[in-house]
Amino acid sequence: MHQRVVDELGRRIVGGAWEPGDALPVEDVLAAGIGVSRGVLREAVKSLVAKGMLHVRPRTGTRVLPPEHWNHLDRDVLRWKQAGDAAALLRDTGELRRIVEPEAARLAAERAGPDDVRVLYDALAAMEAAAASPGRGGYVEADIAFHRALLDAGGNRLLGSLGRAVEIALEHSFVVSTRTAGAVEASLPGHRAVVRAVEARDPAAAAAAVLAVIEAAEQEIARSPGMPSDAV
Repeated sequence: MHQRVVDELGRRIVGGAWEPGDALPVEDVLAAGIGVSRGVLREAVKSLVAKGMLHVRPRTGTRVLPPEHWNHLDRDVLRWKQAGDAAALLRDTGELRRIVEPEAARLAAERAGPDDVRVLYDALAAMEAAAASPGRGGYVEADIAFHRALLDAGGNRLLGSLGRAVEIALEHSFVVSTRTAGAVEASLPGHRAVVRAVEARDPAAAAAAVLAVIEAAEQEIARSPGMPSDAV
């Protein structure tokens, strides 16, 4: 019940039902409209306050905060953005990847140990197996595991945490970028080049290889059916 109310309010905020600065309806009215008790509503409001989406003050009530205050790496916020404006989330994800992953690949090439390289090869093998299977089930999950392993391989714990935080955004991006015929097969050589560069301890090659993977994914997203031109 708690998560249902958090989802309901979060989707409304992300969808623009209330503008930044707007006060939410009074507690009794809002609780009755959603069909929950005031206690459940209050707990949901606390969750959205923690996500930076609402601010509660005595006398002035509960007000919606502007998007720059939101925790955009929160899993719920990512889900609501995916449902509300998928193109914007794809664009933001692509820009974040361009900023983060090439440098993460450089660090991985400089610092990765044998176990880190093995994890990358395991993820690559899982991608290849999924690509060869009927329906390609499990490919996106293996692709996510690969990129998370790359962020982990540099030994920077903040990068590793970032990979886990944006997993929903990565999943959405990978699903869209592998819709077109041949996209899955075409992505494998680029990922293989990343692993080999990391294994060879070649930071420049690793950064270039992962950037090529990102750019290829952006091209596939642009070609994906139903995607607007501003999605990348």
